[in-house]
Amino acid sequence: MSAAHPRSIATRTGDDGTTSLLYGQRVAKNHPQIEAVGALDELNVALGVAKATRPAGADHRELERIQKELVALMGEVTCAESDAARHAESKFTKVGEAELAHLDSAVAAIEARQPKFDGWATPGANLHAAALDVARVTTRRAERHLVGLAAHGRNLRPVVVQYINRLSDLLWLLAREAEQAKAL
Repeated sequence: MSAAHPRSIATRTGDDGTTSLLYGQRVAKNHPQIEAVGALDELNVALGVAKATRPAGADHRELERIQKELVALMGEVTCAESDAARHAESKFTKVGEAELAHLDSAVAAIEARQPKFDGWATPGANLHAAALDVARVTTRRAERHLVGLAAHGRNLRPVVVQYINRLSDLLWLLAREAEQAKAL
């Protein structure tokens, strides 16, 4: 077998079932932090699907902003507990109170429009609403993984879990609004 090309995505370093945390520590690919980052990555993809299914002319910037914030969260979650201070002092983008306040404002704006819904949602009114609901439940899975990290010695900043919790609320509201649009 030939060596990987220097610019190849296939580094082969994970062939043994391990991967690297942010600053190089090797862990199993089913390590709780990797599971949490994987759930955030799945959420990023689900948001991409929601963005791709939005009605023609609908603004994509909110979903794209959230996707960029998820990348920052993934970086923080991928950092070993022993490197948390190093990450905090780094120039890496971090999600903080401003991003949390932005989600709160987005939730309040939708609630002010009083979207109609009767009881719990039954997803699937249209493709965009269903994509938003897939993103919402993926957010909840990511949240469960994030909350579980403390039991494995990785203590995240509270704003990380708060952000994901608020994001789920926002996605639920966006899906309910999207249900009221014409079927795609």
